[in-house]
Amino acid sequence: MISKTTIDTVFETARVEEVIGDFVQLKKSGSNLKGLSPFTDERTPSFMVSPVKQIWKDFSSGKGGNVVAFLMEHEHFNYPEAIRYLAKKYGIEIEETEQTDEQKEQANERESMYLVSEYANKFFQQQMHETDEGLAIGLSYFKERGFTAETIKKFQLGYSPDEWEALTRAALEEGYQLEYLEKTGLTIVKEERKFDRFKGRVMFPIHSMSGRVLGFGGRILNNTKKAAKYLNSPESDIYHKSKVLYGIYYAKQEIAKEDNCYLVEGYTDVIQFHQSGIENTVSSSGTALTPEQIRLINRLTKNITVLFDGDAAGTRASLRGIDLILEQGMNVKVCTFPDGEDPDSFAKSNSDEELKEYLEENSRDFISYKASLLVEEAKNDPVKKADLIRDMVNSISKIPDSIQREVYLQECSRIMDISENVLYATLAQLQKADGKKVDHQPRQQNMEVVREEQVPKVKVDRLYILEKTIIKILMLYGSMEEDFEDLLLKQNEETGDLVLEPETHHAKVFEKIFLDLQEDEIALSNDEFRELYQLLIDRLNKGEEVAVETLVNEIEPDKAAKITDILMEEEQYELHNWQKHDILVKLKEHSVSQWVNQTILNLRRHLIDLKIGQLLEEIKTVETEEESTDIKNEVMGFNNLKMLLSERLGRVT
Repeated sequence: MISKTTIDTVFETARVEEVIGDFVQLKKSGSNLKGLSPFTDERTPSFMVSPVKQIWKDFSSGKGGNVVAFLMEHEHFNYPEAIRYLAKKYGIEIEETEQTDEQKEQANERESMYLVSEYANKFFQQQMHETDEGLAIGLSYFKERGFTAETIKKFQLGYSPDEWEALTRAALEEGYQLEYLEKTGLTIVKEERKFDRFKGRVMFPIHSMSGRVLGFGGRILNNTKKAAKYLNSPESDIYHKSKVLYGIYYAKQEIAKEDNCYLVEGYTDVIQFHQSGIENTVSSSGTALTPEQIRLINRLTKNITVLFDGDAAGTRASLRGIDLILEQGMNVKVCTFPDGEDPDSFAKSNSDEELKEYLEENSRDFISYKASLLVEEAKNDPVKKADLIRDMVNSISKIPDSIQREVYLQECSRIMDISENVLYATLAQLQKADGKKVDHQPRQQNMEVVREEQVPKVKVDRLYILEKTIIKILMLYGSMEEDFEDLLLKQNEETGDLVLEPETHHAKVFEKIFLDLQEDEIALSNDEFRELYQLLIDRLNKGEEVAVETLVNEIEPDKAAKITDILMEEEQYELHNWQKHDILVKLKEHSVSQWVNQTILNLRRHLIDLKIGQLLEEIKTVETEEESTDIKNEVMGFNNLKMLLSERLGRVT
């Protein structure tokens, strides 16, 4: 585990504008920087970076946070990976926390396996580009496949010499241990003999989501030998086939940006698609698709398009993978290529534009695809048709979302020309057999028509906005001292009427807010705001400075994202450059005390409105006239108080 000292040093050193500047072109905008969103396609900048606050906000996607949050969103690192990336960028030595001897040994072993794999990757590339054998066999093969020099370099393709111990001997001479060469599967050790697993093969390194080499795939080029055409690294502590997708490191940004992932079968399919500009493509590397691989894609998008070649038999078998994708709550489309074509060959024989056009025009919903594939088998046989329908409903039953299930059932009913009631009944049987809760009932023929006026209108949550404003004021101006004019409620001695008399006192902003809310026994209703409020009040009460740039680094990511959302709200005005059009945005720091009073008074008035509403509901259920009179008097009292607050608010404004 990375020590807190290292994490603190990383946050103190890393500059959000420098890190994001490596990925996004930023331009000066007042005290901030702006650029095009890296998460969506847009022409007008909606991405803001605050060097002062050390936070960023993307108004087009709603994402925001600190420097680590950006790397987690953009590079899809987990938290430790993001910290390690920043430590490497700024030359910070990573200090690990105290571990048991067993934990240290395990960590050292995994790191040693990574180092051996990285060395092998460089060795295979060097052998292909700098030796006669590599140039003549390895590089020639990749060029014959139509791969450019840029593509070969990008995917770090290489060649393993046709010698028994080329890699093993070189690695041992460089000081790498045979134990880790064997554990990664690079070297096979049998009694006194040791030899290279990938002897005489072109090499495809397999990367993790963060870009570390986990293992390799090797293709033999001499078909006369009795050996497997493709050979993968064996399972190890760092390489688990079921949890890895080939190309995910190169595809992750484009998958998130396009909100879709193309899933193919082989290494060359992925590489050829990337070279053709379809970079949101990954492969299961010849293994059957697993739930772990699907969940890896699910971190980036909910949409998968499975690409099949023209081999009908292979396609039929792959339908099981579609059911697995549906079971994980993903949206599935299917695209098949003409007979005799696979993604690699089709991409190579068509232009980039033709490939993109083909994918758009031929990607179909899995229901219509499955029907077209299986209906030919059923033809006019009623029994086979019934089996086909049951098969389709079985796929639909895998979908966790009930609304999606209903939509697909309706589509299935239309395509197969069968009653929806029958399909609902079949689905219920399948759910019952699987021990699931049956949540579909046959549809009733007479459905109630929902009239337009019955649809509830969306209301602005004023309480949420007011509570959000309180948090914002505390973060920006909590420790500031101001003169506050309070209007105190007093009784006129002559008339006996209640009147408002001004009284000025000096206080810190957080003290004013805390005392006012405490006086009225007001607790924030939003759970997130309530936690942030307590955190801010505690810090300010201890005399600690609430520095936004450090606060977002010290709390949980979800709370940090909420703080960023609040603080970058006003920066959105800068994106539109309203001042250029003579539209001035009033900055709140020009009248902090006025802003505080206005917010507190509005909160009080809103809470009174809510209380009056509750009392008016109660009066409908009372049984005696006496109870009704009591409630009416209480409502009248609250209305009088509301009038006074409105008068007080008018004076503040």
